[in-house]
Amino acid sequence: MFTGIVEEKGTVKRVHQVSMQAVQLTIDSKVVVKDVEIGDSIAVNGICLTVTDFNANSFQVDAMPETLKATTLHELRTGSSVNLERAMAANGRFGGHFVSGHVDGIGEIVAKYKKENAIYYEIKIQEELAKFLLHKGSITVDGISLTLFAVSKDTFTISLIPHTASETILGSKGKGDIVNIECDMLAKYVQNMLHNEYTQPKEGINQTFLVNNGFM
Repeated sequence: MFTGIVEEKGTVKRVHQVSMQAVQLTIDSKVVVKDVEIGDSIAVNGICLTVTDFNANSFQVDAMPETLKATTLHELRTGSSVNLERAMAANGRFGGHFVSGHVDGIGEIVAKYKKENAIYYEIKIQEELAKFLLHKGSITVDGISLTLFAVSKDTFTISLIPHTASETILGSKGKGDIVNIECDMLAKYVQNMLHNEYTQPKEGINQTFLVNNGFM
């Protein structure tokens, strides 16, 4: 579990192609390696990955075919910058929102513009994700917890303050770039429960119901 508050920008030191659809990444870091252990979860651009090895300056993770297919991880090269966040500590401040590190889809930046001290991004997504979006609700973009300022059937708008732009990789991205999207976890649970409630067949009162409930 994460909060979407990026702790640092790391740098991809090595991309090792394990097979046609699997890679091993070595990422240079200063902050998240301070107390890392093998088996720990680290969000890399919003993707929850497991630490398989580490030293004082870097850590190693593996990415399987499904992860490469469903995220922007396949775009990473040696020298790429990545957003990093350790799993949420039980005694830490909760500055963002509930983030699982399980990416729902890939979005494309279709517009970027400045207004006073804010940088606005309009991002195009799959239409099926729009049902999880709410004006002034939360969304995770490349592992960053952000607020939605506008929502349509296939786009949404977010805004970055200068600090977020400089401390994360999103600040250097522009029109045409792709990003990892994770919709609000609570919205997904509510949507799933409502869908199940209205799609489950209603049996009504019949002989089977009476027997099962002790009336016969």
